[in-house]
Amino acid sequence: MSGKDILIRGLASLATPLGSTPKGGIEQGRIVEMIKPAVILSKGKISRVLDESEAKTLDIGEYEIIDGTGMTLLPGFVDPHTHLVFGGTREEEFSMRLRGESYMEIMRKGGGIASSVARTREAGFEELLEATRKRLMGMASHGITTVEAKSGYGLDKETELKQLRVAKKLSEEGNVEIVSTFMGAHSVPPEYKGRESQFLDMLIREILPTIKEEGLAEFCDIFCEKGVFSVEDSREYLKKCRDMGFRLKIHADEMSDLGGAALAAEIGAVSADHLLKASEAGLRAMKEAGVIPVLLPLTAFSLKEEYADGRRIIDMGLPVSLGTDFNPGSSYSYSVPLMAALACLKMGLTPEEMLTAITLNSACAIGRGEKKGTIEAGKDADLVLIDAPSYRFLPYHFGVNQVAMTVKAGYVIYTRSDDRWKHMM
Repeated sequence: MSGKDILIRGLASLATPLGSTPKGGIEQGRIVEMIKPAVILSKGKISRVLDESEAKTLDIGEYEIIDGTGMTLLPGFVDPHTHLVFGGTREEEFSMRLRGESYMEIMRKGGGIASSVARTREAGFEELLEATRKRLMGMASHGITTVEAKSGYGLDKETELKQLRVAKKLSEEGNVEIVSTFMGAHSVPPEYKGRESQFLDMLIREILPTIKEEGLAEFCDIFCEKGVFSVEDSREYLKKCRDMGFRLKIHADEMSDLGGAALAAEIGAVSADHLLKASEAGLRAMKEAGVIPVLLPLTAFSLKEEYADGRRIIDMGLPVSLGTDFNPGSSYSYSVPLMAALACLKMGLTPEEMLTAITLNSACAIGRGEKKGTIEAGKDADLVLIDAPSYRFLPYHFGVNQVAMTVKAGYVIYTRSDDRWKHMM
């Protein structure tokens, strides 16, 4: 870039929610759509949003131009739930599930999280760094500008810290921004079976002080589920994390109604994620406490499970956000267009509610609502251009990546090129 302010012009449309707080109920479906607008970016921020008549008065020679002819401008997509840093893949388990074995059955055979733990422990720092950088490039190509990344494939001090240090280094590179979550409480190592509370105490005593000292994570998370961590153990663990200055998340009520949603409300978690089996009472408690539901349609799709009832949750007044849950086992995908379509077709969201869910509400779910998630003056210049005349094409043109350009803090970090076709003609 030349150092000039940037003008995005030629747009067919722009669509965005507004504000810095999460939107639920009827508010989640209220977005602003502008036809033929223009947007000025300055020093990594959105400076002005202009309507068609204002845009015509500009002296374009004063600006660096981004040509959005015929395209739609959206806020950069925010992915509030991933397990981004890991070693190896688990494609063989995908085949096992297709033959009828459940996720929990595979875990009991030594697969699942245990398999990824072994491979992540074996992987060196540089190997994890390069693999994760490649994944981030793929995410940028799908319009993701900010992503939450959990640890949890180490379950020991060395590997958990290695995962978090990889995420920190990549975030410092300045492309896709990473918000890190410590999830050492992702599973129970074999040597701690039956001694879950002792394992959690080890995480608090031996790992979290280093994480705090190095600034490696903002959030702590735990897998509160039958056969993993009980509500009682989860409560005590998360309270200690909170006392150390960490914000809280929780994997809640994914496979059974264990009470994770109610616990999230009780302890003041920022978000509760999954919620396929969450009770009415648990969801109402979340609403009262201001806990954001993070729904993960790609995981339900991959596991062939029922989907969380997004329609019901929004109608209760909660602000639904959407994440990919990108991980090597239950959701090996960061496909925003597939997620968007499933949210609309299987969870009952409208296109407008879906747009708010992948932008503003997701930004709020990782503590970034003041800076990201909308196209408004003063917000970070994190933007996506899709090659379509309307935001409605996200779920309508389902499963197809329509991103033509991704902008992070005023810099183009991805642009689609058609040069390959010119070679062939």
